[in-house]
Amino acid sequence: MMPEVPSGPDHMTPDEFRAAGHATVDWIADFLAGVADRPIMPDVAPGDVRASLPPSPPSVGEPFDALLADVDSLIAPAVTQWQHPGFYGYFPANSSPPSVLGELVSAGLGVQGMLWSTSPACTELETHVLDWLAEACGLPDRFRSDGPGGGVIQDSASSASLCAVLAARDRSGGSEALPDLRVYTSGQAHLSIEKDVLVAGFGRHQLRVVPVDGDYAMDADALARMVEADLADGLVPCLVVATVGTTSSGAVDPVARIAEIASAVGAWVHVDSAWAGSATVCPEHSDLLDGLDRVDSYAFNPHKWLLTNFDCSAFYVADAAPLAASLSIVPDYLRNAASDSGEVVDYRDWQIPLGRRFRALKLWFVMRSYGTDGLRAHIRAHVAAAATLADRVRANPRLEMAAPLSLGLVCLRHVDGDEASERLLADVNSTGEAFLTHTKLDDRFVLRVAVGGTWTTATHVDRLADLFDDLA
Repeated sequence: MMPEVPSGPDHMTPDEFRAAGHATVDWIADFLAGVADRPIMPDVAPGDVRASLPPSPPSVGEPFDALLADVDSLIAPAVTQWQHPGFYGYFPANSSPPSVLGELVSAGLGVQGMLWSTSPACTELETHVLDWLAEACGLPDRFRSDGPGGGVIQDSASSASLCAVLAARDRSGGSEALPDLRVYTSGQAHLSIEKDVLVAGFGRHQLRVVPVDGDYAMDADALARMVEADLADGLVPCLVVATVGTTSSGAVDPVARIAEIASAVGAWVHVDSAWAGSATVCPEHSDLLDGLDRVDSYAFNPHKWLLTNFDCSAFYVADAAPLAASLSIVPDYLRNAASDSGEVVDYRDWQIPLGRRFRALKLWFVMRSYGTDGLRAHIRAHVAAAATLADRVRANPRLEMAAPLSLGLVCLRHVDGDEASERLLADVNSTGEAFLTHTKLDDRFVLRVAVGGTWTTATHVDRLADLFDDLA
């Protein structure tokens, strides 16, 4: 007797999948419709979520409605509600219905886009939609795909910056020259820059922290002096990272002047505009692009403020050759006729991992659903609401602005000092109507209000101003 051939598991039938999909979309729609009524911060203690789950996985599959019921009762109440209109912490993590549906289609297609040949549409749509994005934001032509450079979607600006660090390192001599290489960024740069430098094999002493001016932007004159001193010591400046829209205060580094200093010594210039870059979709914020026509790479995150779900970071290079030279390894099992022809882009050579999700779909869905007019309206509404909030802060005798207003970011503090500022933050967050985070500027405690949530309107921001008036 022949042994019984094992059969696979029972998959959902098309009709069962359709019913489960409808139920899931209905759940998400209801969740978003009621998100403003949920507590922003979950009332859970460490370990509560795990304690609510079975200790071992089920041996027999469960019905889908049981899974969705547990999402509703166990998961959703225990997440921080980033989509709440009163969430002003960190920087926004935008989501939107078209983007969610784009993610769904991407998951349904289930492609792996490491090579052009592994899914041509995955690659070519990404190239095209990033050209669209470059046009919409007014980026220099050097970042379009019809030249030596172009764009790629990374998971985050941290990964984009790491790619820039690696390309700059290897363009400047790689491992043999590494001990003499130096990287420069300001003390207000994102923490990812230091982390990326360490991951790339540099020592902490090889990262030069440039002082900032009174508005917390990089002091270009100080940069020039540091570069000159390093050159005199026989060291090699290989990379300068400028920030357009710093995390703590939204400061904008003088990119044009930085590029001038860097180009004189052959250093790579990378611009991290993770949050603020989305605002350049509005022509009135094109000043944020000053000097970008002279830099080597640029990154910003549509997943922060351009209605696109995490993860979606747009990374542009003026010349892709140094990037590919640093990151490309081609084992025989990845060789194929299309790649060997040199006529296609293999985005695996533009990033750290080999594997790639079809991220371009959600960005494509967003850009087509909202159009540039809709995206501009999204940004403009938040910038206007933040300006009104800043006016309310200035009019409050108990409060003061801690940094210049920057797009949708308002930084403030209590005039009575750090303890009063900390107390105000705690009091606002305890209302459940708003959630803020803090930073320190000049070693003083500062409240940050990042206006930019998908569902946040001027009415919500006015309510936050009322809370400041009541609680300060």
